[in-house]
Amino acid sequence: MLWRPWRAWRRPPAGWLACSACLALLALRLTALEAAEPLRVGAAINVFSRYGYLSISMRVVPRNDSESWVFREPTVDVFKNITVLPTRSPTAATRHGGKMPVFEGDFHMEFCDNLRQLLQAYFRDFQVERLERPWSAFTASWSRNAMAKHLGLNATYVAGSHCYVLVRVARHRDSVRMVPPQPGVPVEEAVAKDANLVNPGDPSSVVDFVKSFGSHYVASYVTGNSLYQVFVYTPHIYQRIKERLKTQGVAALSAVELASYFSPWHAEHMGRILCASGNQTVEEWAANALRVHFYFFTYPSLIKLHGDVGLLKTLNGLLGNEAVLQLDLRTLAPAFADPAKRRWFQEVIDNQLKLWEVNMS
Repeated sequence: MLWRPWRAWRRPPAGWLACSACLALLALRLTALEAAEPLRVGAAINVFSRYGYLSISMRVVPRNDSESWVFREPTVDVFKNITVLPTRSPTAATRHGGKMPVFEGDFHMEFCDNLRQLLQAYFRDFQVERLERPWSAFTASWSRNAMAKHLGLNATYVAGSHCYVLVRVARHRDSVRMVPPQPGVPVEEAVAKDANLVNPGDPSSVVDFVKSFGSHYVASYVTGNSLYQVFVYTPHIYQRIKERLKTQGVAALSAVELASYFSPWHAEHMGRILCASGNQTVEEWAANALRVHFYFFTYPSLIKLHGDVGLLKTLNGLLGNEAVLQLDLRTLAPAFADPAKRRWFQEVIDNQLKLWEVNMS
């Protein structure tokens, strides 16, 4: 089928996307979710239809459901003749001298001076063109308790003056990107017809197009799964650890020193180890296999994975293709052959995204 109607989206009765009435109506409609959709490059979505709530239609954090889905945002076919590019990087075996690596993915930590930086770090690999804070498209609706739950923290530590370190190990399964469409690229007949109806100077004409065909398309994505853990510190301790690792690097630390920095000895609070897909089997494995005994403390820590070939090899098999790890959304501007219509579409999208960022912050 050429396109699917936006069943979760209706045009606001007054004004456009940024009105408060629209926000209230949107919250009510979020219960009527679509069935799982295949995540594919070139597919168009309406970012405005679930702005701030995208984490309920894209599997990016653990959710309380037993259904197996990765992506269920309604999509529309816009472009013709999509060309899928080969992955940017060579195969895992090529990168490691012909031998398969123990773990096919990445292990990293990010220092975050505040909660905003923590959310930015978690959604580092998610881009929404024309949106200055792309993480807000997923998190703007999160309450304090929801934020604490998704980050694996006690709610006390998502308010006040706290600093954080996000530790994450991600297993990449599928990586897909497309050749960026150029302005005037061939589009589906229905799309071309409605694109011609966009009238520069008339915001409602852009509204009508977005309502039918969306605002952005999927330029690239990576799916797989990950484990992550957030460590909370007082500002003083945080700065000391940050400076130590900045000047010396992790490799220069002894195993005891590294373990102490990421233990109750230094951390004010240690978050739970969570699986991005919410896979309880993987989380239970982590809670047991990654348990650390440091002096009189006993706790699970992702840091135990550092340099442990056996654990990494086991985890490499446990983390399946169950979550979205990276996503690049770009506007549908290339669908407009006429330069004036294309510029007007971009201008309206840009203005409305800024309004949504302000209203949902």
